[in-house]
Amino acid sequence: MLTADFDYDLPEALIAQTPPAVRGTSRMLVLDRAKPGVEHRSIADIGAYLRPGDLLVLNDTRVFPARILGAWADTGGAAELLLTDCDQEEGPDHVSLWRALCRSGRRARAGHVIRLAGGHLEADVLECGEEGRTRVRLRGDAPLMAILERHGLTPVPPYIRRDPNDPAMARLDRERYQTVYAREVGAVAAPTAGLHFTDALLADLEARGVRRAFVTLHVGPGTFRPVKAERVEEHRMDAERYHVPEATAQAIAEIRAAGGRVVAVGSTSVRTLETVAAAHGGEVVPCSGESTAFIYPPYRFLAVDAMLTNFHLPQSTLIMMVSALAGRERILEAYREAVRARYRFFSYGDCMLIL
Repeated sequence: MLTADFDYDLPEALIAQTPPAVRGTSRMLVLDRAKPGVEHRSIADIGAYLRPGDLLVLNDTRVFPARILGAWADTGGAAELLLTDCDQEEGPDHVSLWRALCRSGRRARAGHVIRLAGGHLEADVLECGEEGRTRVRLRGDAPLMAILERHGLTPVPPYIRRDPNDPAMARLDRERYQTVYAREVGAVAAPTAGLHFTDALLADLEARGVRRAFVTLHVGPGTFRPVKAERVEEHRMDAERYHVPEATAQAIAEIRAAGGRVVAVGSTSVRTLETVAAAHGGEVVPCSGESTAFIYPPYRFLAVDAMLTNFHLPQSTLIMMVSALAGRERILEAYREAVRARYRFFSYGDCMLIL
């Protein structure tokens, strides 16, 4: 299967640069695999498509302000780090080891030092890899998370263009590039299908008899990594850490036994559930690990019956995943209709419900 098979034309003006003015007002395109065509609705209408006894599975990862601006200690040239994974937890001396992406006009080399966060944090470059991948030792004058909360920036995707010196945009992203139920710190990208939910909408669904449960998958920068391979099968996914709690595994077993549906909110919830089910004979069990699952057609879903998702980049692993669920032609047809109807695309954009 060719990567080019998942291409579509998208006017740049439809790439959402900001969230809707009010959370919970996004448009929702509904694709029912049992019916032709699509419906145009709002996320507020999702309850009309869910049944008592269905289970919403949401990713409760929390985005932290992992992007830090600074300068090289020796030249003063601009540099920034995007922290991705902690290799060694912070000690009482405020020293920790991290994997990070380094962005600068200068190539990072082992031994270089970056001064960050207005001098409150220093990074010693220990190792360097391709595409800006580095391993760094961080030394701060206070706990790292306290420094990040004060000086770090929310790492919004590259297609959302931001002036890093605009405090209004920084405040907007800090609040809105985060789900209302986020609690487990560790992601550098939001599980964006969850951005559409408000506390009131979740309460309304609960009153209708729709249950909810949580998984955690800490979304890494690999979610934005383009598929460069000509053939889909040659692409390899970056590993992302996940956790399925006992309560969620039990809720899924109960829903299955009662004939209800598992409705995954976002691709990260899908990846987590399908990773676990594939490793445990089709059952979702409580466990933790790393997922490198790459879901593309043809794929037989083991754990997920329906999915709420945003509109994804052309030729991306995410449009391949939704194509596996609804069929490539149905998805491309739906995307063409979404473009015609001027839906907003990508992380801050509108959403699609696949039944």
